[in-house]
Amino acid sequence: MPKRDWPLRGLYLVTPDTADSAALLQVVERALAGRPALLQYRSKHADAALRREQARAIAALCRRAAVPFIVNDSLELALAVAADGVHLGRDDGDLHAARAALGPERILGVTCYNEWTRAEEGVAAGADYVAFGAVFASATKPAAVHAPLELLTRARRELQLPVAAIGGITLDNAPQAIAAGADLLAVISDVFDHPDPGGRAAAYRAAFGLPG
Repeated sequence: MPKRDWPLRGLYLVTPDTADSAALLQVVERALAGRPALLQYRSKHADAALRREQARAIAALCRRAAVPFIVNDSLELALAVAADGVHLGRDDGDLHAARAALGPERILGVTCYNEWTRAEEGVAAGADYVAFGAVFASATKPAAVHAPLELLTRARRELQLPVAAIGGITLDNAPQAIAAGADLLAVISDVFDHPDPGGRAAAYRAAFGLPG
């Protein structure tokens, strides 16, 4: 569906990093039942062939669930698997080049850490959302810089783009990030480690006041 039909508000699911593709696809399918706003494929340890295999399979699950599929870090992989967008950090390539390669209908997300200038660069490059973090202590990235919640508030007020919060988010602290201005909450373990990933994802919809 066209990008304009993708409301960038709600849970931004990010996949756990595992070489067990069967287990990964099973838990992703269960989580998608909770209707997240986006799902990002994130893999830091798999080789290129496994990343392509997993990304293609997850893209198919997302298409069936009508959930936009985003690839982390790699424009090349996003284009190869016909993803709906890409999420780029500071070392993942030029943002203007990524916008040009994606075209106008796919999503470009930009990690800004705790750097306001990085957010401004994202806006100038045509990003569809900017992400700050870690807003809370993160088990996935324990050495991540801290991004105060006030950055979410400033970004929501000044940038006129959806704002994603990353890092240590749980259903318990989600209301703080939402109240500060987060349109999207990027979550891995609080959903994927839960006994009922779909139910947990749906609970985040409720936290945003979105219909079930």
